[in-house]
Amino acid sequence: MKTNYTDDLLYQIALTKVPQVGCVQARQLIEELGSAKAIFHSKKTDLERINGIGEVRARSIKSYKNFIDAENAVGFLTEHSIQPLFINDPEYPKRLLNCYDPPTLLFYKGAANLNTQKIVSVIGTRHHSEYGKQLTESLITDLSSQQILIVSGLAFGIDALAHKNALKKGLPTVGVLAHGLDTIYPPQHRSLAKEMVHAGGGLLTEFGSNQPPDKHHFPTRNRIVAGMCDAVIVIESGEKGGSMVTAELANGYNKDVFAFPGKTIDTKSAGCNKLIKNNKAVLIQEAADIINLLGWDDQPVKNQRPQISLFVQLTNEEKAITDLINNLGQVPIDSIQQQTGLSSSALAAAILSLEMQHIIQSAPGKMYRLV
Repeated sequence: MKTNYTDDLLYQIALTKVPQVGCVQARQLIEELGSAKAIFHSKKTDLERINGIGEVRARSIKSYKNFIDAENAVGFLTEHSIQPLFINDPEYPKRLLNCYDPPTLLFYKGAANLNTQKIVSVIGTRHHSEYGKQLTESLITDLSSQQILIVSGLAFGIDALAHKNALKKGLPTVGVLAHGLDTIYPPQHRSLAKEMVHAGGGLLTEFGSNQPPDKHHFPTRNRIVAGMCDAVIVIESGEKGGSMVTAELANGYNKDVFAFPGKTIDTKSAGCNKLIKNNKAVLIQEAADIINLLGWDDQPVKNQRPQISLFVQLTNEEKAITDLINNLGQVPIDSIQQQTGLSSSALAAAILSLEMQHIIQSAPGKMYRLV
């Protein structure tokens, strides 16, 4: 696994610890100033003028001095070969950038491509029935031909079943954690977590070391589960709980949400039935429904060069990128940003869109070229 310990990492970690500066404000600061180091080295008056920052947050940034915590965090990442993914890192999960509150910094232990073409989050109750177990097994089995990344939360129940069945079928699977990578919760899943990493999947979290699985961390974690995928699949869920929170977040992010229906008298399926009834999830009966609704059954045959439509409608940002790559042949991500003048988030969103349309593709060395 590649690590990415830049000179800016100390400041990136420190930025996540500044009081009153959350993910939304951090993103605004990065888009204006380009790097975490530049934020801390900027004048207070310059920070105040940035939209959403103001005098109070500017003062909080300038008065932050506890860089020892950040230094300790860097030491932990180095010791355990954990990859930091800052919001403007090319390997940051790009789908999250389409959310209004993407994590400023993520910590990743694994090898799975977090920007692979097909990603689904499979979630459900911790206390599943035999029906839920069978649904999870058949779903993962039928999705295994699609080369999909399976995401879940490493919790008891459906989450663990999703991870285990992905491993059985040779699919990479990533667990999103509500705590730091210095521990695994629940502890009964330590061997499962190790197997996921060893098999080419991974563990992803927004939380640094020494941050335990506090109850307030789980809704925060759930937004990553909802935001980093193409679709959320709810297997079984009561009317309340983490799965319903994740489904609501996914709806807010304009993600596709699918749910398996259950008996009207079954409390374990009450949440799924409610989502379907309220048009917050599409009713599905099998994996083929998902493949069809997401258009994955129309994917080009492997090794067949996809044809770009003459009538494809590109945004101004997308056109600027394709024109540049067309002129130069193959361009590193840093040069694309420099020459187009796009913000980190706008660049990431445009790159993802072009990849999904099979117009550009990534190459080794953080390079991009036309398909």
